[in-house]
Amino acid sequence: MCVNDILAQGAEPLFFLDYFACGSLDVSVAASVVSGIAKACQMAGCALLGGETAEMPGMYAPGEYDLAGFAVGAVERGHMLPLLDRITAGDLVIGVASSGVHSNGFSLVRKILEKSGLGFSSPAPFVCGTQTFGEILLTPTKIYSKALLPILKSGHVKAYAHITGGGLLENIPRVLPASLGVTLDALCWKVPGIFSWLQKHGGLSEEEMSRTINCGIGAILLVERTKAEEVLRDLQPAEDAWIIGEIDSCGVEIQNLKAALLGTNVQLQKYVIPSVYNGQNQGNEGKTRVAVLISGTGTNMEALIRSAKSPTSAAHITLVISNKAGVAGLQKAETAGIPTKVIDHRQYKSREEFDNTIDEVLEEFSIQFVCLAGFMRILSGPFVRKWSGKILNVHPSLLPSFKGAHAHKLVLEAGVRVTGCTVHFVAEEVDAGAIIFQEAVPVEFGDTEETLSEKG
Repeated sequence: MCVNDILAQGAEPLFFLDYFACGSLDVSVAASVVSGIAKACQMAGCALLGGETAEMPGMYAPGEYDLAGFAVGAVERGHMLPLLDRITAGDLVIGVASSGVHSNGFSLVRKILEKSGLGFSSPAPFVCGTQTFGEILLTPTKIYSKALLPILKSGHVKAYAHITGGGLLENIPRVLPASLGVTLDALCWKVPGIFSWLQKHGGLSEEEMSRTINCGIGAILLVERTKAEEVLRDLQPAEDAWIIGEIDSCGVEIQNLKAALLGTNVQLQKYVIPSVYNGQNQGNEGKTRVAVLISGTGTNMEALIRSAKSPTSAAHITLVISNKAGVAGLQKAETAGIPTKVIDHRQYKSREEFDNTIDEVLEEFSIQFVCLAGFMRILSGPFVRKWSGKILNVHPSLLPSFKGAHAHKLVLEAGVRVTGCTVHFVAEEVDAGAIIFQEAVPVEFGDTEETLSEKG
């Protein structure tokens, strides 16, 4: 929490000192605590200079201890954040994912858990697997230093806010001029299940949620509209992040928070940056132009087409590309009135040459986002790097489990009882990009690869 706070000035953490107080020193406990602090300092890129250990008999009950600490950082004169005089209406807000509750609101969390009749060892009903409430609530606070410092020093960020006590409603105004506010759309980021559970079982209002806990956003960046996509592209290889709103003069407003807290049935949306495009498809101005890459039947593509036809969708499927001619997916696209292209990979000497051709077609159609839907080709490094943060894949398992082209077969061979699908950003390593959304389905006795495919 200390090093994340220092980033609000654009400062680099230099060192940390700790204070450990107890009634009677348990060496193994103290060693474990200090070891954890040292690991965190390494993650933050700062030094652990030492601190103080105090034994005060009679002040603490057996087994109890108190822990405090502080960090010191440095920033070049003239480069301190926030840049209040540069923040204007229309600037965009980038939200960086939290790892969970972080270190705030635990009095409320404990009260809700006690009221529900559950304990820290109780299985959490909102996650797949066997994680307990204790394990989820003890997920360490994310340390953002190494991921965000290069971006804060790039000159593209006007302000950074660490979402701590006070939540989104109280922390964001601290980095805004008094005359400006912010509007966020909660459907543009992934809200972890713990927050949905807390809201439901605590009977909390939207205001109580957004004023007390982070709701899935651990930090926000304010950036100029024209630089937002570039900053997001630089950030996403290291952290899950999204454009979640913009600066205006309306105080602090969070739209669709209740819908986002409903859980896994809510579809993650891309924040629409208003713009105008020339060419075909009148009535779709301002929507994100999407190309879908397929190799066969295009089953996932059909779902994407249905979703894009919704009046609330931020996407317009502009083009479908297949590396194989005559496949059923091309016919489905043409039936839906979507232009198609066949780029046969066998006609090219290398992956890079094939990918370059795809890239040229994407540029020709002014494509902004790419979705892989059963596209059975591994994309080259230069292509993935160029489209970093703008290319998604739908994988038929709950990553990181069962990577590769035969996920359903591997699921059945492993004998697991739960599988599903994952939407993730494409990275150079196969099936290793940042996860955006996952949905679980049961594996039942008698299931085959075909039935699992239909479930997904």
